[in-house]
Amino acid sequence: MPAFGSYSLLLSLALSVYCFGVGALVLLRPRMAHAERLGETARRAGMGIFLALTCAMLALIAACFQNDFSVAYIFHHSNKDLSPAYKFSVLWSGQEGSLLFWAWLLSAYGLVLRWRHKVDTRLVAYAGMIVAAVQVFFALLINLAANPFAMMVGNIPPDGNGLNPLLQYPEMVIHPPMLYLGYVGFTIPFAFALGALIMKYPGEKWIHITRRWTMVTWLFLSCGISLGAHWAYSVLGWGGYWGWDPVENASFLPWLTGTAFLHSVMMQEKRGMMKMWNMWLIFSTFLLAIFGTFLTRSGVVSSVHAFAQSSIGPWFSTFLALSFAVCMVAFVANRKHLKSENKLESLVSRESSFLFNNLVLLAACFTVLWGTLFPVLSEWVQGTKVTVGPPFFNRVMVPITLFLLLLTAMGPLLAWRSTSWESIKRNFTIPAALAVATAILLVALGWKPWEKMSQFYSLMAISLAVLVMATVSSEFLRGARVIAEKTGHNLFASMVQLTRRNTRRYGGYIVHIGIVIAIVGFAGSAFNTDSEKELGPGDSMTIGGYTLVLDSNTQDDNPNYASESAIVNVFQDGKKIDTMYPERRFFKASQQTATIVANRSTLKEDLYLVYTGNSENGRPILKAHINPLVMWFWIGVWVLIAGTGIALVPNAAALSLRQPSRVQAAAVEAGD
Repeated sequence: MPAFGSYSLLLSLALSVYCFGVGALVLLRPRMAHAERLGETARRAGMGIFLALTCAMLALIAACFQNDFSVAYIFHHSNKDLSPAYKFSVLWSGQEGSLLFWAWLLSAYGLVLRWRHKVDTRLVAYAGMIVAAVQVFFALLINLAANPFAMMVGNIPPDGNGLNPLLQYPEMVIHPPMLYLGYVGFTIPFAFALGALIMKYPGEKWIHITRRWTMVTWLFLSCGISLGAHWAYSVLGWGGYWGWDPVENASFLPWLTGTAFLHSVMMQEKRGMMKMWNMWLIFSTFLLAIFGTFLTRSGVVSSVHAFAQSSIGPWFSTFLALSFAVCMVAFVANRKHLKSENKLESLVSRESSFLFNNLVLLAACFTVLWGTLFPVLSEWVQGTKVTVGPPFFNRVMVPITLFLLLLTAMGPLLAWRSTSWESIKRNFTIPAALAVATAILLVALGWKPWEKMSQFYSLMAISLAVLVMATVSSEFLRGARVIAEKTGHNLFASMVQLTRRNTRRYGGYIVHIGIVIAIVGFAGSAFNTDSEKELGPGDSMTIGGYTLVLDSNTQDDNPNYASESAIVNVFQDGKKIDTMYPERRFFKASQQTATIVANRSTLKEDLYLVYTGNSENGRPILKAHINPLVMWFWIGVWVLIAGTGIALVPNAAALSLRQPSRVQAAAVEAGD
């Protein structure tokens, strides 16, 4: 099976080189003899890459299930007693396997791209050639620098080292694939953008194709980031879900630029503006996705999420440099093709809101990038690594986020070209009053923003969240009333009809609502509390309004790991409300421990328990956290997913109304 996998990898490299080389030749010399046939062979070779890499991936999975420890990768990342569900996770748990998985996902995206070549044959040919160039890079990596089928030297060991304990958690079966679908997927809009630039593609058709690909990819990346946050919250045991870790930041960077692109692309579609800006946004998103992979694998930064230090860093840095150079050359040679068709007419307009939105998102991206790389840069310059931690990111990113919330609230109220101040005052008065009332209510309930800056920021975040919810709700209500008045439907049914008629716009509003709800979840962190205590049977500790009583602790053993759990009864106001089971596991193959957090989650707060270990006399040590509003973060993620799904659905046909001329005009105004 390893030999079959190795031959499959070599075949994928040969097909990638052929697809890129012949594809580029045909595009450069379209009048050469048999150009059309050669182009078709290149397209089919590109599709064949998927088959070759599928064979290689199946060979590696088969080796894992067969416990073939003659394969070095299987020895280092699996063992005989590993659960079958986690045998699949072995594929992306290490350097070599995850690169194979990356290359396979890219081949799957490329297969869909080439399968749908009749959308625009020449544009897809350019995009396919660029995707093939990226495939050549990854094929070289998995054949020469990080071969997953490398064999063990000497005697074959009887058992493997086992999967990293931190990865033996259900979400880690789906978190990496989601994250990779996001990272890898940005290659497709990048290929369309670069191809359209090279061929000076007329019109905006490439934007329409690219936008949908980007939305799907952005959705996968959003799911991957949120799943990673939930894994960190459930397994790492530090009481939070986002710590500005370098690898967390690496996934956040392309998310920020991808978000900016999805906003500003509407300017190009509707007004023919920001063409250069959009081109570089999509270039930057792809480059940052590759850069994030470089950070994860090169050993440049230290992270609990990163792979072990390896020698493939120079491969990625070289590829990044070449990719940037190609983008720059194509841009300089064809920049005249990207001239805007219109200019910004007013600062009080929807165009300006998109522009400021982009500037804020890019400021956030630069902040995260600077903070992530600062330890590396300081070591280069001063010889001493200066670590930048969460306080820096929070101090800078929180004000940026608050300003972004304000822009999100104002955007729906602005019209294209120009908006009158009277219109803004009329539409903004009630939402602003609700936001001010929310701030006053929170202060009345005991919040003291003048004592702690963190509480001030939380107060502002929730007040601005109410402002965004109010402005977005007013947009739904205004349009729904027009439809309800003319059709006789109730308000809810009219909102559904309104959303179906302009899924992109109103799905986008729902995404904004999801992000706002998630930010409310973040705002609760200003009031986090924790306590740690050694407990014996019958002993208790108090935190917040809870009393925690240790009933006992139990032990269990299975072939893969031994575990110890604390049984903790939870009381509130003298009444027992729950029993919680924080757990510690000792994995036999790797000789490592891991925690499984016990969490009682409500809309108000999370009671979060960690079994940190035993004292010298064998008594359990428990750490308890009260984390307010955390559930709102996860609710926000689900709303974001739903909104993106709606935005991807094609618009429904226009309604047939009793008074076409007047009503259709009103509905169009409400829907656009």
